[in-house]
Amino acid sequence: MVDALKLKLKTLPFGTHTVECHLDESFFNLDEQSEVRHADVDVTLKVTRKSESTYHLEIACDGTVTIPCDRCLDDLDLPVEVDYSLNVEQLGNEVDDSNDDLLIVPSHWRELDAAPLVRDTVLLALPMTRTHEDQRDCNAAMLDLLDSHRVEAVPDDDDDQQSETTGTDPRWEALKKLKQQ
Repeated sequence: MVDALKLKLKTLPFGTHTVECHLDESFFNLDEQSEVRHADVDVTLKVTRKSESTYHLEIACDGTVTIPCDRCLDDLDLPVEVDYSLNVEQLGNEVDDSNDDLLIVPSHWRELDAAPLVRDTVLLALPMTRTHEDQRDCNAAMLDLLDSHRVEAVPDDDDDQQSETTGTDPRWEALKKLKQQ
């Protein structure tokens, strides 16, 4: 699976070539531990060699990823349907990925591992807040536990009590005095 995403740059014929593969959770946990508990994602990678040193990549991912719910930590299935395109140019001696649409790789590279690009494409397609849409789908026991640890009111300290009685916060008054000096 991962070997299919290793593109032989120097020997790739001109034109468009398609690589298809299926990703599971082991793919997302190869290099680093991720939140992905289960994955069922089909990937289509189209590589177009435009010149001796210029390539165009089109990544299309479609499937489902299971991660923990931010609220209850139970499994949450999220659909993944994302397309990403990128130009790759072999130039110089260093990698430059500072541009979202262009990846510059050293001209001596014979191979480009597209696996990190595919992994990032899928993971960045997931929403920032990952919770069940309906709170009733969350683990009820976990929600009860969270409610039992909820703090209803924060006790006031002496400064807050003084500001409530006088209407002003003494810390602001001290700052105003400093400003007037």
